[in-house]
Amino acid sequence: MCRDDRDGGGERKSSMGMKEKPSSVAWQTVKVAGDEVYDKEEEVAAEYPLTIRLDGEEFATLVCTPNDLEDLVIGFMASEGVIRRSDEIKDMSLDVEGGFANVALQRPQSTGKDFYAKRFIGSCCGKSRQFYFHNDARTAKTVTGGPNLTAQQCFSYMQALQAQSADFHVTGGVHNAALFHEETGLVAARMDIGRHNALDKLFGHVLKNRISAKRHTIAFSGRLSSEIVLKAAKIGCPIILSKSAPTDLALRLADELGVTCVGFIRAGSMNIYTHGHRILS
Repeated sequence: MCRDDRDGGGERKSSMGMKEKPSSVAWQTVKVAGDEVYDKEEEVAAEYPLTIRLDGEEFATLVCTPNDLEDLVIGFMASEGVIRRSDEIKDMSLDVEGGFANVALQRPQSTGKDFYAKRFIGSCCGKSRQFYFHNDARTAKTVTGGPNLTAQQCFSYMQALQAQSADFHVTGGVHNAALFHEETGLVAARMDIGRHNALDKLFGHVLKNRISAKRHTIAFSGRLSSEIVLKAAKIGCPIILSKSAPTDLALRLADELGVTCVGFIRAGSMNIYTHGHRILS
């Protein structure tokens, strides 16, 4: 049996006044711990399908954590190359119970649906960079400039990310991402069962608030895959930090795109893989 966890009572509202579902649900479990067996209520991460209808046509279905949904929709559409700015959206409404996000663009156009998730391999600007999906080739951009961080700042950003990770501590089933400015610190934190969704939620926040990410850093809880590096480049963020490992393709893309990748940030140590000039000794 389960019950909804209403985060303090009832469905909460998003920044646009839209109702959202709880991010976790309580389940009655049988706990086995050594020689003890007993009933215990455990929190489980909510998993929620959200279908985006774009100008009246079904565009994509995302499986996500049901909070910060407008950020997710905006960030996802920007990541897919449908929009570049949030003001290109004329109207957005959420049918939370039905699982639909209805989006109308200021200028209805070809959404690139034919290219969505279509495999595409090609070079960019005559370099060796390889993109595996068509929309990545259109939207990923080389990152220049950026903040200069100390190693201690990298550690403190990861600690701050963990402090923002209440849902992870409760459920163990979500990923977390946070955006930090080099001078003012934490700007925004987002979480989701999908690591890509967590970054899309940050992307949506950046676009809605017209934030330039050039002097910012992303701290991330998950593995640094090629898709995560591409998300950071699309956001325009020069540095991405993680407690986890990178992949080979992720590092090759990061090297080409100018993104500083730092992984295995744990217990006072870390590995700087690409563009280490942004991390001061």
